[in-house]
Amino acid sequence: MHILKSIIIAFSMYSKIPMPQFEWKEEDMKHVLCFFPWIGIVIGLCLYFWRLLCDRFGIRNLCYVFIGTAIPLLLTGGFHVDGFMDTMDAFHSYQPKERKLEILKDSHIGAFAVIMLAVYGLIYMGAFSEITDKNILQVVCAGFVLARVLSGIGVVSFPSAKKEGMLYLFQDHADAVIVKAALSVQGALCIGFMLWRSLFAGSVAVITAFAVFGYYKYRTKKELGGITGDTAGYFLLLCEGAIVVMTNVANVLLKSGINI
Repeated sequence: MHILKSIIIAFSMYSKIPMPQFEWKEEDMKHVLCFFPWIGIVIGLCLYFWRLLCDRFGIRNLCYVFIGTAIPLLLTGGFHVDGFMDTMDAFHSYQPKERKLEILKDSHIGAFAVIMLAVYGLIYMGAFSEITDKNILQVVCAGFVLARVLSGIGVVSFPSAKKEGMLYLFQDHADAVIVKAALSVQGALCIGFMLWRSLFAGSVAVITAFAVFGYYKYRTKKELGGITGDTAGYFLLLCEGAIVVMTNVANVLLKSGINI
């Protein structure tokens, strides 16, 4: 029963998919992060079936790209975008650590949040529009899972920048050993799938994800002294976007006829 409750809490927290409502207890929180990647599975499946639908009914590329970009936002309610925008405001403030943490808590949107989100969206949509091969698209879809695997590992592995907030709550209540083991197994399966669909593009996507993960650890430690719920959202968007861009680069190289 606790496992089922953990699944429901994970989807209630990190998606807009309707879930049964009940009182959350401490024992129900221990394994929530184990099921965080499952939201990525739902996003990936929806994206892939959207591609199939477009092919079946001749839906043009512009519609495919705009709705394909919107699908992760619709399924998550933009939950992680909020963290990305707050983090951009904090990082670009060039203020001391304490002031940056205050900016992260500020509900107001700053100029840099808007600018960087616009830049991110343009780059993401541009790269996503070029991914038409189904095998390459499956690599991208799996990237939504891998990003959440790494995000969950980061939550239970990296120090928290503050002793409050939702991320600290999950850190404090999570069974770190079980969570890391479950996420590692899911990550290995995800990586195996990505390499199976395209050895070169999958390898590029995996290397990119881990490179962003390393950068995320370095940047948050340097800027804030640790991670927060907002920076977790920042990492997720950055990792997903980087996978889309670099997988597209790999796709271009493959289509150009380079013998890799």
